[in-house]
Amino acid sequence: MHIPFAPSRRATLIASLLAVLATPAAVLAQARYPSKPIQVIVPLQAGSAADVGTRVVLGKVGENMGASFAIENQPGASGLVGADRVARAAPDGYVLGGITDSVLNYAVNLAAKTSFDPLNGFEPITRMANIGWVLVANNNSAKSMTELVAQAQAQPRKLDYASGGNGSPHHVAMELFSSANKLQLTHVPYKGATQATVDVAGGQVPLMFSAISVALPLIKDGKLRPLAQPAERRSSLLPDVPTFTEAGMPAFNFSTWLGLYAPKGTPKAIVDKLNAEVARALTDPGVRDRLLGLGLDPVSSTPAQLDELTRSGHARIGKAIRDAGIKAE
Repeated sequence: MHIPFAPSRRATLIASLLAVLATPAAVLAQARYPSKPIQVIVPLQAGSAADVGTRVVLGKVGENMGASFAIENQPGASGLVGADRVARAAPDGYVLGGITDSVLNYAVNLAAKTSFDPLNGFEPITRMANIGWVLVANNNSAKSMTELVAQAQAQPRKLDYASGGNGSPHHVAMELFSSANKLQLTHVPYKGATQATVDVAGGQVPLMFSAISVALPLIKDGKLRPLAQPAERRSSLLPDVPTFTEAGMPAFNFSTWLGLYAPKGTPKAIVDKLNAEVARALTDPGVRDRLLGLGLDPVSSTPAQLDELTRSGHARIGKAIRDAGIKAE
């Protein structure tokens, strides 16, 4: 038996069909996001704090979303090469960047010019972690901060230090420390922090500032000697390593952070979805334990908070670099 639709129901169905047909393809694509693998560019070396942090966090995000995140390292020019690639990508949510403030606040302040706008060339999504730091030396070098300062003062410019590249946080941290203590050290820049840290452990270069996440395995193996932590309090991962103040030095605080960014113009719906998924991942006990065990403090934020953090850090670090007279080499 055929029962016809009531006129009101038929009108509702027709209106719904017309609404779907009139919906822009871009809106439908956002609703289905993600419908293919998402490429994430980390503009620093494999094994860096940015690399391991991004992999841990987005690994859980992918698991929760049923999505695939393909992490690609593209180091070069202290992160500027990879960051430029993110900025130039299509703003559709399928190319993201796991980028630290070492790129957006340090490297860009030392570069004569950049091919992207560090403050307006991205859509901030969320902060993912704070990164703790430590000053380390190899086993043939200084055994304490007192000995290090004495060596540097006795032989100006004879003591070398490694970094992840010109304008990297390793470079800037050491220059700020040297300037505050009137020391003259010689910079040995590498193309990434991972190799620099390995060479310090191997005795090719005496010392460097390092992210705890990168240095920790070598510290545990006895190949690197931690001298002091540039923080107000000791990291739980290095409970026996003094802060600079505890080591008899002037107070010196230094830390960086890791954020997730998209190209400028990425739809707000996609940014908000990724923001919520990262926040969800960071509440997972397993993710938090893994990050903390690597020397990374899991911290999320709103897009607006990350934008403000980027802008305020850019101004603050830029001033510190100029005041200390740090120059790109």
